[in-house]
Amino acid sequence: MKSCVRQLREQFGWSQAELAERLDVSRQTVNAIETEKYDPSIKLAFKLAHLFELPIETIFQED
Repeated sequence: MKSCVRQLREQFGWSQAELAERLDVSRQTVNAIETEKYDPSIKLAFKLAHLFELPIETIFQED
């Protein structure tokens, strides 16, 4: 699943560790989402959407 998590995180000026802390996940989870090695749970996708104040469909796109 493609995402723009890295671009959004960088726009906010956050490191992977800072985003992970805000989401209550590990930095490795953030890295795996950004490198498309992990598809987040729906709960985590909603957390990201809420944090970035964007619809889930704007953040994630099916390959």
